Amino acid sequence: MSHLDNLSSLKIFARAAETRSFTEAGNQLGLSASAIGKAVARLEQRLGVRLFHRSTRSIQLTEEGLLFLDGCRRIFEEMEAIEASLAQTRATPHGRLRVSLPLTGTLMTPTLTAFMQAYPDIELDLHFSDNLVDIINDGFDVVVRTGEASDSRLIARSLGHYHLKLVASPAYLKRAGTPVKPADLVNHSCLHHRFPTNGKLERWPLLAPVDGEDVVVPVASTSTTVEPLIALAEAGLGITCVPDIACRQQIADGTLVQVLGEYTEHTGTFRAVWPSSPYRSPKLRAFVDFMATHLLKTPSAAPLRLSA
Repeated sequence: MSHLDNLSSLKIFARAAETRSFTEAGNQLGLSASAIGKAVARLEQRLGVRLFHRSTRSIQLTEEGLLFLDGCRRIFEEMEAIEASLAQTRATPHGRLRVSLPLTGTLMTPTLTAFMQAYPDIELDLHFSDNLVDIINDGFDVVVRTGEASDSRLIARSLGHYHLKLVASPAYLKRAGTPVKPADLVNHSCLHHRFPTNGKLERWPLLAPVDGEDVVVPVASTSTTVEPLIALAEAGLGITCVPDIACRQQIADGTLVQVLGEYTEHTGTFRAVWPSSPYRSPKLRAFVDFMATHLLKTPSAAPLRLSA
């Protein structure tokens, strides 16, 4: 077996180990599940150890498999470091970039479209999920999320800040009246965002009243994505609470207006997070720099849905 064949079998094993599925590994590599299984079997035979525990439903790494996966990653990191050092001399960033982002629907499309137009040699491999991903073990180059990055193995960069706003259509406010204090919300139709990861409603960022009793905001409708909430509010069906970056065009067009601005207080941050490394590849640098410049600063780049 040639050195190139050895490297190919290592990549097949690593992808199967990361996905815990021969089928999913095959989908990502453009091979059949049977081809993945045979490649792993040949590798096990050559090494003289079993790398996976197999069942009809799943595969799990053996102790030897875990050790071997760690060794494979070190090999890949060394190769990537060499490739990155060579790529630094190239004028155009290129190659495959695996990115994990929150569920966004169409709100994310303009920014991604602009990036692909600016960097046609970068192949974006996009994965949309509000689940908490393991950047390193799941094989992502970069993840975009809200919140802090507490893992010392990761590097984070702020992409900008957003604010939650309460908005409604002029037609709804004309019909139902404009709330002048948070307590007035009890008489309104309120449209809520529900976190898909835990099923909880996102808390509206209302300032605590002087008497210390929080307002219990009624629930007329819920959605796990922002787009329907904006559409419902524009249709005159109630008041909703969404990020300013998702509704600023509607506010500019006059189809939505902010309410209770003096009674709301919130600031959130979007961050790009990637594994710590002595270098940052040109494709990763291009993506992070582009997102930091355009994601929150252009009208077309209204973007990401919040994750829990």
